[in-house]
Amino acid sequence: MKKIEIYTTNTCPFCFAAKDLLTKKNLAFTEVDLSGDAPGRAALKDRLNGLTSVPQIFIGEAHIGGCDDLYALENTGELDTLLSE
Repeated sequence: MKKIEIYTTNTCPFCFAAKDLLTKKNLAFTEVDLSGDAPGRAALKDRLNGLTSVPQIFIGEAHIGGCDDLYALENTGELDTLLSE
């Protein structure tokens, strides 16, 4: 299974929702909490060509987007396909 990485903050309801979906699917993920981490936020901004919102989710090397994007993949069945490729 591909590595899942999620960038979050500790006050973001969308971050909690995304982590909840991953947890309900029994998927292991690495969380990078950017709360109060200005250098971490700057690094993410550079990695994403200027995006600063959270959550930001990566599966393998692919950036899949945020919470809405994760749920859209789940609703179409594409999340399981992406994870198994």
